[in-house]
Amino acid sequence: MKQKLLNFVFFQAGWLAVVLLGAGQFHWLGLLVVAAVVAWHLVTSPAPQAEAQLVLFALGIGLVWENLLTLAGIVVYPYGQLSGGFAPVWIIAMWAMLATTLNLSLRWLHGRFLLASVFGAIGGPLAFLAGERLGAVVFPDVTLAMLVLGVGWGLLFTLLVMLAMRNDGFVNIYPEAQRAES
Repeated sequence: MKQKLLNFVFFQAGWLAVVLLGAGQFHWLGLLVVAAVVAWHLVTSPAPQAEAQLVLFALGIGLVWENLLTLAGIVVYPYGQLSGGFAPVWIIAMWAMLATTLNLSLRWLHGRFLLASVFGAIGGPLAFLAGERLGAVVFPDVTLAMLVLGVGWGLLFTLLVMLAMRNDGFVNIYPEAQRAES
């Protein structure tokens, strides 16, 4: 239980730090925050290879999704873009940090795919709205952005939960997930 709570706290604090850094000239420091959270996660996992694989899957999904959003002009980042219309590295790196929650603090979503979809469809856009309020992202068309983010996050978050169930470095500690799969 302590590890789940620490996971939740580290993710929330990490998210806030990365977004605040992403909203300014020190956006590159967000990568250090993500690296620290992911490193702690992997060191404390009984099966770090499974968790590392999940982190890599999440990074791949984030790389494609965030660049599609940015290249389509649905979201605009004031800071951190390395080249042209591509998404900044800090927003893609946050997908690695999100992956650290899937088998711990968000474990309750294992096997609950409809709930995971609703969670993603609501949580994803709300996180982006918070990021917008903090100055890290701009929406040229807020309604379109919320619609696209809601649909995309609903689908992608469900996929992430499925991947987490297959790449679960904590299943020996929290075996209740095996019951949720049945």
